[in-house]
Amino acid sequence: MSNLDFSAQPLFSWYVVLLALSGIIMLVLGVLPLGGLKVGLRTFNVLFALGFLGYAYYLVFVFEGSECTIYFKAFILPVAMTVASVKAIVEHSNEKNRPTPPAGAYNPNAPYAPGAAQPVAFNPNAPVAPVAPQPGQPGQPGQPVPPQGASPYQPGAPAQPVADNPYAQPQPPQQPAG
Repeated sequence: MSNLDFSAQPLFSWYVVLLALSGIIMLVLGVLPLGGLKVGLRTFNVLFALGFLGYAYYLVFVFEGSECTIYFKAFILPVAMTVASVKAIVEHSNEKNRPTPPAGAYNPNAPYAPGAAQPVAFNPNAPVAPVAPQPGQPGQPGQPVPPQGASPYQPGAPAQPVADNPYAQPQPPQQPAG
């Protein structure tokens, strides 16, 4: 009671064989503990594999009709799932083959050693240490730095325009009061 007859209906028979083959490949990729595959991808592989295998079984042993619509677009999913699974496996194997960081580098998976120096986590609320002025740099902390080519800041003296600033206006001299 099998509907597989390659001499009478070769297209239908090959369609059923490809459905079963796709189901087997997806089932193997979903069931075997291959490194790098996430649980969701493995679950989808198994669910769709069972669907493909069940439909192939139905077409071979249960189907009694004379016509069947063949959807070759159904094979896009097994190809895409196989490509995604192989890609995840290759990425996982490449990750395992990466060189290990040097001994002094930060390792978040290293065991805690109370006597060893521990890396300090970034604290955005920590106070900022004041920066001392470097020799040769104009100005002191808290005072504005004069523009290039201008004289240093002098408290009490009126600000003078910078020569290369086309928008600066000269300051009129102040008249003595009296």
